[in-house]
Amino acid sequence: MGRRSLHTAEELRELIISASTELIQESGLGGLSAREIARRINYSPGTLYNSFENLDDLVLTIEGRLLDDLLEALSAVPKGGDPRERVHRLAARYLSFAANNPKLWNLLFEHYISNAQGVPDSYRQKFEALLEKVEDALRPLASGLSSDEIKRSARVLWAGVHGLSSLSAADKLSVIDADDASVLLDDLVRNYLAGFERARSA
Repeated sequence: MGRRSLHTAEELRELIISASTELIQESGLGGLSAREIARRINYSPGTLYNSFENLDDLVLTIEGRLLDDLLEALSAVPKGGDPRERVHRLAARYLSFAANNPKLWNLLFEHYISNAQGVPDSYRQKFEALLEKVEDALRPLASGLSSDEIKRSARVLWAGVHGLSSLSAADKLSVIDADDASVLLDDLVRNYLAGFERARSA
C-alpha cells in the first residue's frame, strides 16, 4: 500500500531522487525504471509522474545535482600560486570527482535527450559555471587574447579533461593505455598549456 499521506510533495520528490540515485549507483542508467523506483519507495509507478514530467526529467535533475557537487568541489581548489598549477589542480579534482562517482558520472555520457530544446536553461548554466572555472584559471596565462579566445580554449581543454575522466570512470583506459589516469591527465594539461602559451606569444 502506498504512503501518500506520510509525505509532502517535496518529500516525495526527494524520495524519488534518492531511490533513483541509489539505483543508478548500483546498476547504471540501464537499471532505472519507474516500476523499480516505485517499488523502492513503496508507491505506485504513476506517482513518479506527479513529481517529474518523465524519466528524462528525473535523470536531468540527478545530473544537475551531480554538476552542483562538482562545481562545489572545483570551487574549493585554491586560486593562489602559479596559474599553471591551478589548472593542474582543477583537472586533478575533476578526475578525482569522476572516479568517486563512476556510475553517476557516466550519466553525462549515457543519457541522451533526443530533443535538445528539452534541456532546461538551468542545466546549461551549470555547464557554463564549470567552464567559467577553467576560463578563470587560464586568464592569467592568456595576456593579449580576447575573451572569446579564452572561452574557446577553456572549452577545448575541458573537453579533453572530461573525456579522459569519463573514460577512467567507465574503466575504459586499459583499452587505450596502461598508464595511470592521473599521469595521462597531467600529460594532457601540461602539453595543452605549453601549446596555449606558445600560441599566445606567436
